[in-house]
Amino acid sequence: MRGPHICLALAGAIALAACDREPPAPKPVETELPQDLSTPASPLPADAAGSAGIGTPMEDRVATLGLLNKRNNSSQDIELKPGESRRIGDIIIRLQACERTAPWEMQRETGAFVQVLVQDRGSEDFRRIFSGWLFKNSPSLNVVEHPIYDVWVKDCAMSFPDDE
Repeated sequence: MRGPHICLALAGAIALAACDREPPAPKPVETELPQDLSTPASPLPADAAGSAGIGTPMEDRVATLGLLNKRNNSSQDIELKPGESRRIGDIIIRLQACERTAPWEMQRETGAFVQVLVQDRGSEDFRRIFSGWLFKNSPSLNVVEHPIYDVWVKDCAMSFPDDE
């Protein structure tokens, strides 16, 4: 029984002795910036930067959402501005924000932050069944899961500076 205890004590002493040493200092790497990157970027013109960032201010954007009622197989388009909500029968759809990637970005995506509330039969209260981002080109990332209703993003109308 003495052998394992001595080995453990010896291993602990070696580990503690190694803790007193400082790690070697990293060697500096010399790099030069290309000439076009060494000058600071010029600020955006005042008219190009909206209150919510680049592009159309959030309050002026318009999202088009699709709503499907699976019970009666009816679908409709709903246009909302951020902050608006619409009640259609026993469902309420709220739009908090909508975004679209800039035209110069490689991965194009359109998304909207949506809240969906549904009124259950026999109840006067609405319960939230979904709150989150929905994406047009990647609908499986976030899905409204409900046996009767389906909601998806169709578009976010906004523009960018120098947008064609």
